[in-house]
Amino acid sequence: MRMPSISSAQDFLYRKRWLYSRRIVQVIILLSFLTLPGIGRIADGNLSSSTWFGVGLTDPYVMLQSWLAGGPMFLPAVAGALLVGAFYALFGGRIYCSWVCPINLVTDLAYCLRQKFNIKANMTMSRELRAGILLLSLVLCLITGTLAWESINPITLFQRELLWGSAAGATILMGLFLFDLLVSRRGWCGHLCPVGAFYAYLGRYGRVRVTATTAGSCSGCGSCIKVCPEPHVLAPVVSKNASAVTHGDCTRCGACLDQCTLVH
Repeated sequence: MRMPSISSAQDFLYRKRWLYSRRIVQVIILLSFLTLPGIGRIADGNLSSSTWFGVGLTDPYVMLQSWLAGGPMFLPAVAGALLVGAFYALFGGRIYCSWVCPINLVTDLAYCLRQKFNIKANMTMSRELRAGILLLSLVLCLITGTLAWESINPITLFQRELLWGSAAGATILMGLFLFDLLVSRRGWCGHLCPVGAFYAYLGRYGRVRVTATTAGSCSGCGSCIKVCPEPHVLAPVVSKNASAVTHGDCTRCGACLDQCTLVH
């Protein structure tokens, strides 16, 4: 048996560079909220509201819910929300979904297992459902005076599960995993999550975009569409009606770029 050469290993890593880069960033962010031996805690709080190296950051979706619920608007929290919002608006809002959100780890695992075991079950749902859930969550904040979505937000529950072993968190995470695995392909992130809908609107005109101009124009083979979590965003590029992905649903995950490297 021959050991793979260093060049082969490097080639394998290169062909999956965007996937591994995302995983490294996601794991680092999660570990930053934990107290690590010899290091301590890098960030205080959670992904809704946190402090990094003395700088306060607030999720703009959470801030919007708080404002509609009639909560106090403290200047540091508002400034933190504006800072985060400006970042995602500039670079592309759904970067959050693929590079930061820990639920992406769960749903990507479910998708990987669907592919491995050739699970075909796929309940059809409109992608507009998540926009409706987003609107409903904001209306409920206004009516109830509470942060309606945050009480069941899987992102928050994921972090509680890591820190305290929350039974509610484990139950919801398992439910999401099984839903994506057995019921609907990328059902949660692609059709239901209001956080993704919010960042799609926020980052609709973000400047970081996937283009087909590097190393020649797109061949139109469509291999990228098979791995894209939001395949409709690539249709204009593959059909040669556009040279770049401009749709707000693009997560900038880089799966299409890794696949294009594999194909070509």
